[in-house]
Amino acid sequence: MDRDEHVCPVCGQPVATVVRRHKTLGAWVPVWGPGPCRNPECTACVEEAEEGTASAPSKGAAK
Repeated sequence: MDRDEHVCPVCGQPVATVVRRHKTLGAWVPVWGPGPCRNPECTACVEEAEEGTASAPSKGAAK
């Protein structure tokens, strides 16, 4: 990695490093990258509720 700390491309504030998965040749490998911006004054800021809604299962899901 070229630097240890990631920054928001919009406001320049430091952001957390998150790990995601990428499938390569049939195996899942970790990929480290910048996390969401948490600066409330930044236009790229992601709120906790917005981030969690995409992966949360719906309450009306069939069983």
